Amino acid sequence: MGDNRMVRGVAALTALALLAGCGGDVFGQSREERIAAQDNPRTIARAQRSQSLQSSVFDLFSNADDPNVTLEVNRYLWAATLDVLNFLPVQNADPFSGVIQFGYGTPPGGGRAYQATVLIQDPALDARSLNVALRTRGGAVDRDTQRAIEDAILTRARQLRIRDSTL
Repeated sequence: MGDNRMVRGVAALTALALLAGCGGDVFGQSREERIAAQDNPRTIARAQRSQSLQSSVFDLFSNADDPNVTLEVNRYLWAATLDVLNFLPVQNADPFSGVIQFGYGTPPGGGRAYQATVLIQDPALDARSLNVALRTRGGAVDRDTQRAIEDAILTRARQLRIRDSTL
């Protein structure tokens, strides 16, 4: 008798799993719930991923990137940031979004530890493309110090670009 119950339970669970895998309404979702699930950003992202998986291998070599998704970062600003702030340890760097997070470090000849987050948000070698947030353990740093760091990064980036153009 106990084995019979277990067989029925396993059969019921298997049927539920099959229905759920086929997209059937196992628990009787209402029409509004189904529509809300379709408008859910996760559902939309999942559908877009499955569409992108249906592309061919040759699509990798085409230049059909969506400009709303592709972000470009100025390579000279990126390299100059790493060069100027080389006394800070890099904690996180994302070249696709242009964010570099540095941990606490003390500059050569200085006594105060700094932490920085740098955002490079445009492919142009321009001051508007660079945003530096500098902090100490006591709080934010004055705007003049941040501006001096930004100017040093921009100057170094221009030097790197000039060096590459003469090659």
